[in-house]
Amino acid sequence: MANKFAAELDELVRAKVITPDTARDIQRYYESGVRANPGKLLTIFSILGAILSGLGIILILAHNWDDLSQFTKACLAFLPMLIGQLFCGFALVKKPENAGWRESASVFLFLGIGASIALVAQVYNIPGNLESFVLTWMVLALPQVYLIRSSVTSLLYISGITYYGSFAIEYWDDANYDYWLLLAAIVPYYYRLLQSKPSQNFTFFHHWFLCLSIMICLSRFCDGGGDLIYLSYLSLFAIYYFIGSRPFFQTQRQRNNSFSIIGQIGTIFTLLLLTFERHLSFHTAEAGWITFITGPKHLTFITTALLTLTAIVLFFKKNHAHYKRIRIIDIAFLLTTVLFCTGDLSHIGANILVLLMGLSEMRRGSQQNNLGILNFGLIIITILVICRFFDTEFSFVVRGTLFISVGLGFFLANYLMLKKRKSDGQ
Repeated sequence: MANKFAAELDELVRAKVITPDTARDIQRYYESGVRANPGKLLTIFSILGAILSGLGIILILAHNWDDLSQFTKACLAFLPMLIGQLFCGFALVKKPENAGWRESASVFLFLGIGASIALVAQVYNIPGNLESFVLTWMVLALPQVYLIRSSVTSLLYISGITYYGSFAIEYWDDANYDYWLLLAAIVPYYYRLLQSKPSQNFTFFHHWFLCLSIMICLSRFCDGGGDLIYLSYLSLFAIYYFIGSRPFFQTQRQRNNSFSIIGQIGTIFTLLLLTFERHLSFHTAEAGWITFITGPKHLTFITTALLTLTAIVLFFKKNHAHYKRIRIIDIAFLLTTVLFCTGDLSHIGANILVLLMGLSEMRRGSQQNNLGILNFGLIIITILVICRFFDTEFSFVVRGTLFISVGLGFFLANYLMLKKRKSDGQ
């Protein structure tokens, strides 16, 4: 492949398409990229090797566990963690700048900590539950994220606290608060990644993991809050969307902008849930705000209020100079909050809001001559029609007509857009 590339460069030089100096610059750039790839591959395979090796040791111990004495079991229980610590010490002393060594050693130690905790508890019959096991594991593994500067361990830590904050705890348990403290503990490392390695793949993975973690665990924190949970999520998704609209994230590839993607999809999904006809569990306008705020749902109310206020601040920061460019998705959380506070939140208003959102995206796509945005708006309307297909009493003729209309809309919108591009010479 390299010889073929060099031959192509020589041919371009002979044809006087590029100068010899340019050919040498291209060759150096190509060679530097080739040298960089093995390092990335080595890091990936080192991490996979550490995971497989750690799991292999655990399986070997498990297979022969019943034949060992208690003292031997106790010694072997600490073996995975000790081996991981030796690897990490070697990586820090001898290979401090080698990402492959640091990441693989840290992952091995992370798995070793979990294995050692479980084995010691089994040997000495220490009582406990999954909640305490995961909490202890994550607390012990947190320092190595900063000491070894391991992004993979950070991602595993975020996954662990997400499980702890969503599945391993009961509603209104104190662990609801523990999750947020554990999450705050990893924020400095995430901030350092943003400052030092903004375009690294590990940083992009952190965007996704943190967004999904907060989204998942918010449901348990606000569980029991009735319809307020919809406002909480709409405000959270609005915050995500406004963060994703910042210049820092706009310069990244769209697939790496988890804040914008989750913010938009989450807003649409939540509004679609509200379009289904259902009985609201309570009406703030009727119940009275004082009773509601001091009632059993007060914590959910405080969380929702804080999220909404944060979303409002970010909304004004994003649109303070371009109020004419405001999209429906920018103010969806505000409109829904206003309807909720007045006691008029209903599936009809949500249907209208989703329909307007789809139409506005189609209009924006047409103005920008962007097929992706145009079809995004069409998809929103299509999903809305599908939702109404299942919860309305319209005849099959009417439903079929709606589907035909949406299908024709897809065809005509794309056809007219392509025709316009062709006439403009694009």
